[in-house]
Parts: sequence; C-alpha cells; structure tokens
Amino acid sequence: MNKSISINRNLINFGIPFGLLAVLILLMKSSLSNGNNAFNIGITIDLLLTVPLVYYLLIRKSEIPKTTVIPLMTIGLLIGSYILPLESQTYLLIFKTWALPVIKVSILAFFIHKVCLVIKKYKTLKESTPDFFNKLKSICSEILPKKLVLPFATEVAIFYYGFINWKKIKINNNEFTYHKNSGTPALLGAFILIMGIEIFALHFLLAKWSLLLAWILTALSIYTSIQIFGFAKSLTKRPISINKESLTLKYGVLSEAEIHFSDIDKVELSTKSLEKSKLTKTLSPLGELESHNIIIHLNKENELVGLYGKKKKFIILGLHIDEPTEFSKRMKNALQQRL
Repeated sequence: MNKSISINRNLINFGIPFGLLAVLILLMKSSLSNGNNAFNIGITIDLLLTVPLVYYLLIRKSEIPKTTVIPLMTIGLLIGSYILPLESQTYLLIFKTWALPVIKVSILAFFIHKVCLVIKKYKTLKESTPDFFNKLKSICSEILPKKLVLPFATEVAIFYYGFINWKKIKINNNEFTYHKNSGTPALLGAFILIMGIEIFALHFLLAKWSLLLAWILTALSIYTSIQIFGFAKSLTKRPISINKESLTLKYGVLSEAEIHFSDIDKVELSTKSLEKSKLTKTLSPLGELESHNIIIHLNKENELVGLYGKKKKFIILGLHIDEPTEFSKRMKNALQQRL
C-alpha cells in the first residue's frame, strides 16, 4: 500500500512539471508564438521559473533532492533555445549570461560544502567506527538521498573489500568469524570460475549473431563476477560481535542485523532444520545452501537488512559461527548478566 502511494506521488511530482513542459512546447510550435513578443516572454518565464517553482513546491516535503530543480531548469533552457524564435530569445540570453554562471557557482559551492562535511564526518568516524561499511553508510547519509545511501555504499564497499582492503583484520575478544569453516567462500569461488568459463563460450557464440550484444553480456558477466568476489572478500572483513547491550550480526555486505539482548529469548546451539515460517530466516542469503550451527530465538520481531537495503522481518534466525560453542557460551553469559 505504501509502495503504491509512493509510486503515485512520484508520478505527480514528475508528471505535472513534464506535462507543463509538453504544453509549453505545443504553444511554442503553435501560431500564437509567431511575432508575439509578449507571449514568448511569458513562455520564457514559464520555462525558467514557473515550471521549476511548481516542481519545487511538489517535492519540497519529499525525499527527492531539492537540487533536482536545477536540471529541470536546464531542460527548460534547452527547450527554449531550440524551439523559440531567435528574435524572442532575449531573456534566455540574459539568463545564460547572468543567472547561469551564478547557478554554476552555487552548485560548486554546494558540492564543496558537501565534500567538507564528508571529510569532517570521516575524521569523526575514523577511530570510533572501525567497520568500513558502517562508516561509508554514515558518510553517504550526509550527501545522498536516503534511498540511495545503501545501494551506493554497497557498490563502493564491494570494490573496496574486493580490490583495496587486503589487510587481515584483527579479531577482538568479543568478535566471531563465520567464513573459515563455512563452504560459502568455496561455493562463491566455484561460481566465479564457472561464470568465467561460460563468459568466453557465450561471447564467441553471440558474436556470430551480434558483436555488440556479445560485449554487453560479457561486460555484465565480468561485473557480476567482480561483485561476487567482493561479496566473498567482505565475509572476512566484517565479524559478528557481542556488545554490552546488543548482538551485531553481519554477513559481509550481504546482510546484517542489530539485536538488543532484551529481544532475545534464547540462543540454541543446533544444526537441526529450521521450522518453516515467514518469520524464520537465515543470516546468509544463500539460505539452505549454507548450513547453520546457531539458532537465535527472539521474543519480538526484528529486522534483517539484506543486500542494497532490502529488509525482512524475523523472530527465528539461523546462522553459522566458526566457534559455535564459545559463541553460545558468551551469549548465555551476556544474557544472564543482563537479568
């Protein structure tokens, strides 16, 4: 229901301004604009001011960045430059000469301001937040719309973990790994190998029919392989941690959850099959392809954040820990101390 409302709202936000631009184009192409200087001045004002103002009023309370008014104004400027008669473009030329440079400088100043905020945020988080992905999400929230934060941060993190961060991390006393005794890294590696073989075979096959399509699919396959490699590497960089008041679960950049101890009913050391339920999930997005040795039972629903911010509710969660006995012992002690 909320998704439907959001889609309808976006149709209004973008549909009305572009509908107005379409009407203005029709008016400019009609006989009304022929030699009618006052009419063309009005069209110019509508293109550069009225339509952007209407758009701003529509999006001012939404999550759409207010800076998108500038591209809409630029579209209006381009439409006027190509369709209005040259003798009626006096005010367009004035706008290009005086207003456009001011807008460019303002955009540059805004960009510099955002960069300064990012640098300041990074320095603040450098010591307090050692986890790169969490740090990146926090920084992105300062400069990007809310809906773009996780997708953008995930893409950057994939390349960072895959090709930049090769240093072995130090596992603290309260942290636990989940990749050493798991078959997931080997599974992902095999998948990359299979894709690599198929890429070349498929490329030569498609090249006989369409060289462009062959290269497009090859590029997509290579990019997918890079992503999978980044996913696999991120498993080694983001351990699970038992904190003072909560349990932080991570599965590379693929999924994560923060569970307060007050929400945990019990932590079960078990490899038994999980009961089939909408509220039963696994920390690994691979589901039953990866075995679990820990089952966490909650007394209330919590949220599992998956790839690119996809959220799932759960009350029972299965996961794999390299040292399940020690993890179970630490969790039971942590829960008892809270009572």
